[in-house]
Amino acid sequence: MSNIAIKTDAVIIGAGPVGLFAVFELGLLDIRCHVLDILDKPGGQCAELYPEKPIYDIPAYPVISGQELTDRLMEQIEPFSPEFHLNQMVESLQETPEGSFVITTDDGLVLEAKVVVIAAGGGSFMPKKPPIPGIDDYEGTSVFYAVKRMEEFRDRNILVVGGGDSALDWCLNLQPLAKKITLIHRRDAFRAAPDSVQKMRALVENNDMEFTLGQIKELHGKDGRLEKVTAQRADGLFDIECDTMLPFFGLTMKLGPLANWGLNLNENLIPVDTEKFQTSTPGIFAIGDINTYPGKLKLILSGFHEAALMAQQAFRLIHPDEKLLFQYTTSSSSLQKKLGVK
Repeated sequence: MSNIAIKTDAVIIGAGPVGLFAVFELGLLDIRCHVLDILDKPGGQCAELYPEKPIYDIPAYPVISGQELTDRLMEQIEPFSPEFHLNQMVESLQETPEGSFVITTDDGLVLEAKVVVIAAGGGSFMPKKPPIPGIDDYEGTSVFYAVKRMEEFRDRNILVVGGGDSALDWCLNLQPLAKKITLIHRRDAFRAAPDSVQKMRALVENNDMEFTLGQIKELHGKDGRLEKVTAQRADGLFDIECDTMLPFFGLTMKLGPLANWGLNLNENLIPVDTEKFQTSTPGIFAIGDINTYPGKLKLILSGFHEAALMAQQAFRLIHPDEKLLFQYTTSSSSLQKKLGVK
């Protein structure tokens, strides 16, 4: 990927509900946004960890699922055409002499913006590694915890490990591309959408993929190239030939590279003021569960409020020579035009 920086007004790190609503609040002020997230889809914890779990404290919704809330927020920000960069973790954040910020991701993407908004929840979602000896030797060549570009898996002999939505989804998505695909799980029951389970079983029945019970015990190969794995089930050990393994054992929260950005931290949280929700570095804001201040409540509702106040200060930094005119969406014809409702 080119190292030439993409310039924009604001970069939002984290595509959870609070990050998505920040796009809306900034968009009302004509601030263009790029959004980064380590996951492969927007929604953060809501979409990844509990897409079907009911949420009861979102205003105007007596009950709404994590996925539906994500869908509604995506619909709300559509008029502002934000650019999403998914499956990307921010590796570095540096300030330029001109006062902008340059963000570089683990995939080589470079963004430059006047304002950075950290809406990363409790930090980065990091994949849980299976406790298999020597697995590190195969990571990045034969073992992958995420699928960034499906085409890279064409004609591979893939072993998918796990029983959740990610495992089932990637079985279904990669099956048309793979030379062979095998799913292994410790039991014949899944924590995935029933429709995905049904589709997987249909592929197995048609001999278009394989499913086996078991747990991975050993990896075999040379120079980081996987050749087969040894698994165990009730009747003993057995081998599965494969050149690629995709383990999906869930996610854990880690602060990750964010801890090295020079921000003042308090027990892995970022202190902010309650007027602007700015960090110790002017131009870098923190909203949602990642921040801390006296009286902080870790609620999506609170994050929405923080996003609104953050946007006001972001405008002053991005457009220092312009007067900020506060307007209501209910009565402002210019805001309604931006939203496509006028």
